[in-house]
Amino acid sequence: MAEKIIIASDSTCDLSPELIEKYDIHILPLGVTLGDKTYTDGVDINPDMIYENYEKTGTLPKTAAVNIAQYEEFFEEKTSEGFSIVFFAISSEMSSTFSNARLVAEEYENVYAVDTRNLSTGGGLLVLTAAEMAAEGKSAKEIAEACSALTPNVDASFVIDSLEFLYKGGRCSAVAKVGATVLGLKPCITVKDGKMGVGKKYRGKFGAVLPQYIADRVGDASDIYTDKIFVTHAGCDPEIINSCVNKVKELAPDANVMNTRAGCTISSHCGRNTLGVLFIRKNPIA
Repeated sequence: MAEKIIIASDSTCDLSPELIEKYDIHILPLGVTLGDKTYTDGVDINPDMIYENYEKTGTLPKTAAVNIAQYEEFFEEKTSEGFSIVFFAISSEMSSTFSNARLVAEEYENVYAVDTRNLSTGGGLLVLTAAEMAAEGKSAKEIAEACSALTPNVDASFVIDSLEFLYKGGRCSAVAKVGATVLGLKPCITVKDGKMGVGKKYRGKFGAVLPQYIADRVGDASDIYTDKIFVTHAGCDPEIINSCVNKVKELAPDANVMNTRAGCTISSHCGRNTLGVLFIRKNPIA
């Protein structure tokens, strides 16, 4: 009898409702606290609510990891129904979501927790890869091991229009914020070794620098798996999004380019007008 497998992720994977339904992904949401009220990521709160609250109060939300009780309930329910589970979590460098999942998963022989070492659709790429492997008949153990080994190949980056949210969240200095504003710089935020860092800085208006950013990241696409490339954004103008999708297709004509909107976690870190191109390389990133 074939192994019954559930592919699951926390809500930071930023997969669209259509992709979640198509691949039958189970989502465990993080908590998002605004003021004195706690919401459930993607259920009763969305990024626009975060932006509206910030404009009114000047405060950013706080996110809470998926807790141990949530994992215990989910893992117990699904394993009792005969399922094996492969669960994907935002980088352990950014949240305790993975460590909580691993702690509970260790109580089960057929539950595997994977540290994506990434965020947003950087993790989402691994989730979809896992779903495809499950459809091919791979075992849960094989899927978890293969996806864990693939984490160094995930190329995730974003260009940010304003450093305001990063500054407010304590992730950049006032000097860096003022310098970027005065010089008109749009920094590229990259993910490496599970952590966010600053890459190339682009000078110019947000929409104008994105084609060069995409060209820098994608190159001639020879080292990229083009079956899954994400253009992920945080509330950008539709014309900007479409032009970026078209730029990716220009550089990689056979690519399957998916357009997704970032959820509450990356939106609360980076703010409106953030856009990234994310994909898996054929070789680990140096």
